Amino acid sequence: MKQQTDYDVIIIGAGPNGLAAGITLQAKGLQVLLLEAKPAIGGGMRTAALTLPGFKHDICSAIHPMAKISPFFSSVNWSDYGLDFIDPPVCAAHPLDYGTSAVLLQSIAPTAARLGIDQSNYLNLMEPVVRNFDLLKNDILGPLTWPDNAFALAGFGVKALQPATWIANAFKTEEAKALFGGMAAHGIQPLTNWASAAIGMVLLAAGHTSGWPIPVGGSQSIADAMAAHFRSLGGVIETGFEVKSLRQLPSSKAVAFDCTPQQLLQIAGHQFSSFYNWQLKRYRYGMGVFKIDWALDAPIPWRNEECKQAGTVHIGNTFEEISWNEAATAKGIHVDQPFVLLSQPSLFDSTRAPEGKHTAWAYCHVPFGSEKDMKQAIEKQVERYAPGFRERIIGSHTMNTRAMQDYNPNYIGGDINGGVQDIGQLFTRPALRWSPYRTSAKGLYICSSSTPPGGGVHGMCGYHAAKRILKDLF
Repeated sequence: MKQQTDYDVIIIGAGPNGLAAGITLQAKGLQVLLLEAKPAIGGGMRTAALTLPGFKHDICSAIHPMAKISPFFSSVNWSDYGLDFIDPPVCAAHPLDYGTSAVLLQSIAPTAARLGIDQSNYLNLMEPVVRNFDLLKNDILGPLTWPDNAFALAGFGVKALQPATWIANAFKTEEAKALFGGMAAHGIQPLTNWASAAIGMVLLAAGHTSGWPIPVGGSQSIADAMAAHFRSLGGVIETGFEVKSLRQLPSSKAVAFDCTPQQLLQIAGHQFSSFYNWQLKRYRYGMGVFKIDWALDAPIPWRNEECKQAGTVHIGNTFEEISWNEAATAKGIHVDQPFVLLSQPSLFDSTRAPEGKHTAWAYCHVPFGSEKDMKQAIEKQVERYAPGFRERIIGSHTMNTRAMQDYNPNYIGGDINGGVQDIGQLFTRPALRWSPYRTSAKGLYICSSSTPPGGGVHGMCGYHAAKRILKDLF
């Protein structure tokens, strides 16, 4: 490390939130040092040739609806730093066993029209959210405070704080129920949990307002653009530097941690009050994921034509099937037909694979810390809706929960959300405090997805933590 002692803030971890915090602070004229333990920056935003030469695979995040709605990301012209997005014709498709599918389109009207007798039910649920989404975004993607738009947020909250099962039961068709169930299942928790409807409504609204975009060249393009912007402001990034103790750091006025409570305790627990340590030790992690990347010699042969136009495909059949599988997985059971989230970026981004070839990416939820190989179960689910899929596989790469945590220490037990996002931790992550970004030690802050608003590539955890640092110290 360069021997410099006049940094204003040091940030540990160069994932989306660490980078967002660094950019926000550096833009205010502070001198920021960003430290990353891995050889490359990005956290959940990395792309690599995991299978065969010439095939680019997103190691973690692949589709980025949260980035497009994020107030932090919207504040920068990212194309100036080489970042461009592609919007697939269909944001997401959800095939059913009897041949039909539900689809999320960027326009709300045709999405609703596809749901038949549930058209008005869907519009009643989503039209107020979509209409007020610009007003709601700052409150949804932030800590629990007095809202800027209390009336609009109250209307959203009445539905969002309900279990996803309640929302689904208001629909009559299997298509509408399945569409909502697939969205809510991104929350990685039982769909009977309070507030499990929230992520489903946010993802639907994101699709109707900004789409579900794919970054050209892979998710690493987002990390590279953020790093380029940070450096253009004068920020310093050092990779390959693993912080195990505060004694390793040069002097600064503040240190922000883009990590979860488990690592925070290991590095700085001796600095905290006994009560804050107790709260961090009680922090709960959720289900893990098992992920596959495929190199393909042709596109996935979906039986349903709309799946061929979708950047994302949700594989789980009916709402009831998805709900049962998620509940069983949360109880520690490995299910035979898991809910699968699949992305097929090479259909829309030719930079991802050699000419005529394709890539695909998929994961399912598994019990926390599971090391069971779910490759066959996932591929069987894809084959269920795309007969002949296995014949097109020319290479594959898998990651169980241990591999996910080895890749990114923030993915404790394979939990990619930095901790379960149920009603008990939705707004009070990682601890119940006036500001969730402050620790109990002066000058030490947390800016990871273990703070509000939680998981996803949106940068808002880092953005809000940076705002708190600025207000407290500068």
